Amino acid sequence: MSDEILTLKEVAEYLKLTEKTAYRLAAEGKLPGFKVGGSWRFKRTDLDTWIESQKNNV
Repeated sequence: MSDEILTLKEVAEYLKLTEKTAYRLAAEGKLPGFKVGGSWRFKRTDLDTWIESQKNNV
């Protein structure tokens, strides 16, 4: 499934971050995510695109 939806915990594991850091980045709009019923959700394809854009900003 290419547009898999991830939870905050799964994103933290995927990006090797603490959940607190992932939450802060999402809340600041630095991670591409959206809220569903007050909980953060992320599309894996959006995260992969974000990762590539971060690599280009180095």
